[in-house]
Amino acid sequence: MSNRLFQGVVHQMRDTIDRTIGVVDDSGVAIACSDLTLCGEVCENVSAEQICGSEPFVAAGYSYKPFGGHPHAEYAVFVEGTDDLAANYAAILAVSLNSIKQYYDEKFDRGNFIKNVILDNILPGDIYLKARELRFNADVSRAVLLIRITTRTDMTTFDIVQNLFPDKSKDFVININETDIALVKEIRSGIEVKDLEKLARSIVDTLSSEFYTHCVVGIGTTVVGIKDLARSFKDAQVALEVGKVFDTEKPIISYENLGIARLIYQLPTTLCEMFLREVFKKGSIENLDQETLFTIQRFFENNLNVSETSRKLFVHRNTLVYRLEKIKKLTGLDLREFDHAIVFKVALMVKKYLTANPTKY
Repeated sequence: MSNRLFQGVVHQMRDTIDRTIGVVDDSGVAIACSDLTLCGEVCENVSAEQICGSEPFVAAGYSYKPFGGHPHAEYAVFVEGTDDLAANYAAILAVSLNSIKQYYDEKFDRGNFIKNVILDNILPGDIYLKARELRFNADVSRAVLLIRITTRTDMTTFDIVQNLFPDKSKDFVININETDIALVKEIRSGIEVKDLEKLARSIVDTLSSEFYTHCVVGIGTTVVGIKDLARSFKDAQVALEVGKVFDTEKPIISYENLGIARLIYQLPTTLCEMFLREVFKKGSIENLDQETLFTIQRFFENNLNVSETSRKLFVHRNTLVYRLEKIKKLTGLDLREFDHAIVFKVALMVKKYLTANPTKY
């Protein structure tokens, strides 16, 4: 519990209550006070037993009212004076500060709870018990968006992202480590992957344009029930890792749109190497120069259309046909045939995967 929270409330009330007011902890130290010179001072004639009790008391010209904690109080409000008005002020302040403390403690506990769930640090049987204890709605749809910071800045990115999602009863921003921030987003009915991608785009654009912070965002699968949030988080991690290999220029990668890249990422490297040897029996893929590989890429992007590809490459149609024939002689694969094109496309992705050698979770 931050002392600044109590100090903020006391500061706002100092003009309303024309007396010195403050809060002491269970050791009798003033942790908040309308008279800043008293902060950090030990209150006279106040014992831990009195503060941890439940009854109001008077000491050294101040009226005290314990609050917070269960079964014993952790703090006590003090108000200057020993009259009935001072006692009433202390009682009102104690109720107010206790309510604020419970509210913020609950929010903090919820954040820790969600973090433990997505990191698999809580037993499955304890998840629903803790969810009921925190009055957490465990049956709505949610998705995890993993924001990975790629550039260092002086700004605290965690605080920035938190400010972007002020509804802390539905959306949770979790600090994972120095570079990763997880956003657990509640998903309303009718929300699709493209809508989550728009949300991720707004995060990327805001951080980049306003705070000069560059990041990539991995979008996990949408899950129903709190227990599966760990799976959504892992999917978001996989999306970032796969994107780092196959979609290096994309700042937003959705797990559900990874397609065949996800399958390749899950294959053992020995199987991938065997596949490449079988595909390129006539010659290695290294025999293809950069110009040829660029031509192949454009040919795939234009759906194996020779005329359209030659137009985009600004070359004569016959020149492109010649290049495709050259590829056929080197590899034994005719990219104008759909089956051959599929095999070649997968082979290029496998080669890229082996070259990157990504870290797996």
